[in-house]
Amino acid sequence: MQRNIVTVERFYQAHQKDFELKLLAGEGGLQRPIREPSVNRPGLALAGFTRYFAHRRVQVIGSAETSYLKTLSPEERQARYETILSHKIPCLVLCRGINPDPGLLQAAEKANIAVFKTPMITMNFINSATLSLELMFAPHGTELGSMVDILGIGVIIKGESGIGKSECVLGLIERGYSLVSDDVTRVTLSELREVIGTSPDLTRNFMEVRGIGIINVQQLFGVKSVRTHKKVDLVVTLQRWEETKDVDRLGLDQQCLEILGVSIPHMIIPVRPARDLSRLVEVAAFYVKMKTFGLNPAQDLDAQILASMASGNSKL
Repeated sequence: MQRNIVTVERFYQAHQKDFELKLLAGEGGLQRPIREPSVNRPGLALAGFTRYFAHRRVQVIGSAETSYLKTLSPEERQARYETILSHKIPCLVLCRGINPDPGLLQAAEKANIAVFKTPMITMNFINSATLSLELMFAPHGTELGSMVDILGIGVIIKGESGIGKSECVLGLIERGYSLVSDDVTRVTLSELREVIGTSPDLTRNFMEVRGIGIINVQQLFGVKSVRTHKKVDLVVTLQRWEETKDVDRLGLDQQCLEILGVSIPHMIIPVRPARDLSRLVEVAAFYVKMKTFGLNPAQDLDAQILASMASGNSKL
């Protein structure tokens, strides 16, 4: 499990289009780290009270802060800018398309602190940027395997090369389910301790099918055939038949696989010719979905057998 190091430059590159960010000054400060996944409005700090100034966060100035600064003399206003910048904040974002004072830009250039402008409403930017930063800071990793969304159940399909993962995934897509990632799945731990799977940006929507080559799933099967991300609810490992001697045939004992410290239900499906892997993975997903509603066929059958044996009417 790894934790991301988020720099101002990385935040800017990832969200420049979404937030319509424009760099105004302080390009030399783009490598500064953002140390907390949150956003701060420095109202009290601009008023002169800096004891509890959250300087490790992205700083945002909106209409309220701008209106207050206009009540100050030019000299005092410049002094407040320099006080804020002296705390080595990661960067400063002006919302609502506010045009900054030239003095702020000059001080930011001198301090090597990036200043951005966005047309977004202040609270909208704060909410969106906070969510984005939380995702960027979240623990993450990589799982070797393809991921499919089957009726709301996110399934990572693992297995050795050539065992039939691509054919299995294609069969599921043909049944109307959605591809999340092919071959390699990026996983991130959310604040709710849910593991979220997604695809590497460069390979999103694409699949490698042995014997055919690279295909674009969205172009072939439509926009509903792909998803950008999904919670991981199940891991299925395809394993050769002769290697699966200890597979639980009843399903009484749920196996789990740990991903980013979270236990995910894990099933091993034996593979041999003529087995419909797509159908088996589909049923596995349905089975997990049933268990979320408190239904467990293996336990129900076990309870019936024990009750029958206790009554002396066992007919096996």
